[in-house]
Amino acid sequence: MTSPGGAARYLVLAGGLSHERDVSLKSGRRVADALKHEGVDAVVRDADAGLLAHLSDTRYDAAVVALHGGAGEDGALREVLDLVGLPYVGSAPEACRAAWDKPTAKSLARRAGLLTPDSVVLPHAAFRELGAAAVLDRLVQRLGLPLMVKPARGGSALGCSAVDKAEDLPAAMVQCFSYGEAALVEQFVEGTEVAVTVVDTGDGPRALPAVEVRPLSGVYDYAARYTAGSTEYFAPARLSDDVAASVAAFAVAAHTALGLRDLSRADLIVDADGRAHLLEVNVAPGMTETSLLPMAVDAAGLSFGSLLRELLEQAAAR
Repeated sequence: MTSPGGAARYLVLAGGLSHERDVSLKSGRRVADALKHEGVDAVVRDADAGLLAHLSDTRYDAAVVALHGGAGEDGALREVLDLVGLPYVGSAPEACRAAWDKPTAKSLARRAGLLTPDSVVLPHAAFRELGAAAVLDRLVQRLGLPLMVKPARGGSALGCSAVDKAEDLPAAMVQCFSYGEAALVEQFVEGTEVAVTVVDTGDGPRALPAVEVRPLSGVYDYAARYTAGSTEYFAPARLSDDVAASVAAFAVAAHTALGLRDLSRADLIVDADGRAHLLEVNVAPGMTETSLLPMAVDAAGLSFGSLLRELLEQAAAR
């Protein structure tokens, strides 16, 4: 799909109807501003009911999907872009579906020999029909305490809770089910939380410097992510050279194991022995002023806008 006049024109898709709409709109504006700073023609548009009509009337060379949550990360929107023949930055639908579903992503990671916290997946129906108290008792016996409870699908830590006491588990499950039909309950791994961005501009996937996340509350939940002053960030992360190298290799291995393309962000816990444990992999990472991917780009000494332009040009050439 070539824009008229020869000058490249790119589309930034943001917004959508997920719980993460506001964050997505901020990401979209940040992406467009960074591209315009590079002299690139970029248009931000909501992914709504008028999108297909718009794409029929307006031609773009490629798109950036800056939607978070289901529409941006479960592969559905990318399926539609494939249908209309508009190339885009990022992973293909099938790989997105694998990464979006955390239990599937964890299984693929384990198959590749990567560590990930032991966990149990509980659909809401099973939790309700089998008796909540009995199920939770067995869950604590199996995994121990503390635990992390999170939706099996979802982003921005919405519906996530850390549980130190068994009596707090029912409330955490109820909160989790308000954001999805299945809960992923994981062993809580003590350590340093880091986010590692992986990019591939044509020479194979490479990891950018890890960003260390230190939430003052102890848990990197939605409030810690988006409330100013509630989290400290260190870019690059305060890791030894050996651990930093192993964490980078781990993130690239996760990117490869899930069949991802162009860019991703792996969220990890590094334990006291320097071993990385995979929490999740994001195919549409946040790109706001306080997001982890732009921090990693800055730590690598790269230009955010230049990197985006390079990824768009690569997508347009596919």
